[in-house]
Amino acid sequence: MLKKVSPMMQHWPKALEVSGRVALGAIFVYASWDKILDPAAFAQAIANYQILPGTWVNGVAWLLPWLEMISGICLISGRLVRGGALVIASMLVVFLSALGFNAYRGLDIACGCFSLDSTASGRMYLDFLRDIVLLTIALLVMARARTAAPTMERSGQRPR
Repeated sequence: MLKKVSPMMQHWPKALEVSGRVALGAIFVYASWDKILDPAAFAQAIANYQILPGTWVNGVAWLLPWLEMISGICLISGRLVRGGALVIASMLVVFLSALGFNAYRGLDIACGCFSLDSTASGRMYLDFLRDIVLLTIALLVMARARTAAPTMERSGQRPR
């Protein structure tokens, strides 16, 4: 005999998806804010990684926070969710690669993710772990957005 699932329990997957999506978006909007306000300090944080050619640092320091902000807003608003999650997941793969590469080289630098304080000591392994968790959430949001059945609201179609 099958038990009937309560209406509240039927909404849990959707509630988890929305809360994960909104939380991830809020984290990226929050992380972008100081970088947008102080691109010179963020450029220095990027230069500390010693990966990019010097001529690229300022462009990346200007572009990256806006990508974070726009992608985060997409996740929070529920618009272009798959695209926003894809951009965030891609950025996280790059961040993880940069952190891993510098850990391999023995450089322990402040990541510049949430603070542009150049005197802060690096916590690269904690940053690495945090980025893995965020990447997992981004991938789950992408998967959920891909498998969610399109509704008339999302597709822009009118009922016939």
